[in-house]
Amino acid sequence: MSENEGVRLQKVLAEAGIGSRRHCEELIGEGRVTVDGKKVFRFGERVDPRHAVIHVDGKRVETRSEMRYYAINKPRGVVSTMSDERGRKSLADYVEVPERLFHVGRLDTDTEGLILLTNDGELSHRLTHPSYGVFKTYLAEIHGPIPRDLGRRLRAGVTLDDGPAKADKFRIFDQVGRRVLVEITLHEGRKHIVRRLLKEVGFPVQQLARIEFGPIKLGQLQPGGIRALTVHEVGELYKSVGL
Repeated sequence: MSENEGVRLQKVLAEAGIGSRRHCEELIGEGRVTVDGKKVFRFGERVDPRHAVIHVDGKRVETRSEMRYYAINKPRGVVSTMSDERGRKSLADYVEVPERLFHVGRLDTDTEGLILLTNDGELSHRLTHPSYGVFKTYLAEIHGPIPRDLGRRLRAGVTLDDGPAKADKFRIFDQVGRRVLVEITLHEGRKHIVRRLLKEVGFPVQQLARIEFGPIKLGQLQPGGIRALTVHEVGELYKSVGL
């Protein structure tokens, strides 16, 4: 690329939300920025923001201005698609952005919680492909009492009708009387997998919510709420799938 082509790197970084141009120049000068795998130290470096792959401190920075990344808290009773031929409430009823977005994975209609929305096809594909093993964490309400070895049994794995399944992490989150909230983390996405796994060990799920998808947390987002992901969060998503 010639001196007169492209956009100055510090401008691209600033417009991507990394910080002021002065801060971005400092990052470049400290050797913390790479373009297409090579460290850049020159402030006047020009890049094509639509095609350059830029990382800051090892995390990719999305510089294509048309890319969108959102988190939504899907309410219970809503189908996790952008439309529904049967006329049921869908994610589109809660999204007021002009871009055409795709949902990353699904949740059962009776399950609430975190779903990601984006128009980034490559990232969406990797986040949902089994080979990348992206972790998802859920809060499940079950009825106690809970035996001491339940976590061990779930981590060891059980056999379902379509093969073995196991939890990667399990802990009791809260307990009031017989009502027990447990936190369970898995890296697979077979249909109804959390409900089936807990039912198999004798604890049918009463209510279920996904609270984390990879590095993204639901946080205080209320049911039906939607928010744009931060530059840091998008970088963490890219990192989680090797981009």
